[in-house]
Amino acid sequence: MRDIVGWLVDNRGAMIDFTRALALIESPSAVPETHARIFALIAPQLEALGFRVRLIGGRTTGGHLFAVAPRRHAFGPLQILLGHCDTVWPVGTLRDMPVVHEGEVMRGPGVYDMKAGIAQMIFALRALWALGLAPSVTPVVFINSDEEIGSRESAHYIRALARIADRALILEPSLGPRGKLKTARKGVGRFTIRIRGKAAHAGLNPEGGASAILELSHVIQKLFALNDPARGISVNVGLIDGGLGPNVIAPESSATIDVRVLTHEDGRRVSESILGLAPETAGVTLEITGGIGRPPLERTPANRALWDLARRAGRQLDLELEEDIAGGGSDGNTTSLYTATLDGLGAVGDGAHAHHEFVYIDKMTERAALLALLLLAPALKPSRS
Repeated sequence: MRDIVGWLVDNRGAMIDFTRALALIESPSAVPETHARIFALIAPQLEALGFRVRLIGGRTTGGHLFAVAPRRHAFGPLQILLGHCDTVWPVGTLRDMPVVHEGEVMRGPGVYDMKAGIAQMIFALRALWALGLAPSVTPVVFINSDEEIGSRESAHYIRALARIADRALILEPSLGPRGKLKTARKGVGRFTIRIRGKAAHAGLNPEGGASAILELSHVIQKLFALNDPARGISVNVGLIDGGLGPNVIAPESSATIDVRVLTHEDGRRVSESILGLAPETAGVTLEITGGIGRPPLERTPANRALWDLARRAGRQLDLELEEDIAGGGSDGNTTSLYTATLDGLGAVGDGAHAHHEFVYIDKMTERAALLALLLLAPALKPSRS
């Protein structure tokens, strides 16, 4: 542990420089061509450590980076280091929100979510390599470019890896300035309700119409009634549309709904309630689509075992780690369906998706050390050999 910390302290400047280099490459999800430069920075770092690196092309995304460390045992266990290189910030953000390093803080678009986490991962692996410490559980790195838009292209790769992995270490940023690890995440759902009624003149023949907007008002009240803060259930009607004009009985309306749940069972129950909505207005029909796209990351026995492992590693570093629930989803929600998962192992800071986004530089060394110790831990699952 002392050797790992010592190496990381000695190489702190290089880790800061690498974080800055990543942050200076603007890489929004919606501009796939920007991601090649990020991968071009990361790939040589991994290849220098003996990783076999493969770049996977994307159909509508910037693709993904997949890398496997030299395996000590041909059929030994694997552990996934999972992250993303895309951000929510459009190209040109650096003009008004430059990357700035002041004292123990670095600010800039994407530094917290999650380029500093990628840097911590690289330097944790470099520390182990430099010290001749080879994990018994082979590290596999997967970095996608579509996490911020739902990982629709990369999810099947992530599922395939998680099915055969001993554990998944998610380099998403920690939770808040206190650096809490994310041991639970809400599942995220998206639903669309389209209502079709019948148009009529609002003055001459109002009785001849069927108002889709009137029905939408009933639907919205039913949806908001599904909220249950005590159970961590939130149902939000975030977008509505409808109508042709003030003097026309509305023939159409629609609503887009965001759903967050803490458990698979609540996700099933809320989904059934939404999909089972029936119209109250005569002459109106409902078309309801959607579902829970990212299932909850729950505190399963396997996830608790990995959390306990992290707490023990933290104590070796004089860190008393804390845990909490995150309201948003990540690729950890997916890996948790198949293997032990611990999220929030990335940077400590604040301001994900916000203009004050920053990381604490002085926390990067200790979090990279924590990751290195987790990488050295033995397998959680019994050997299949």
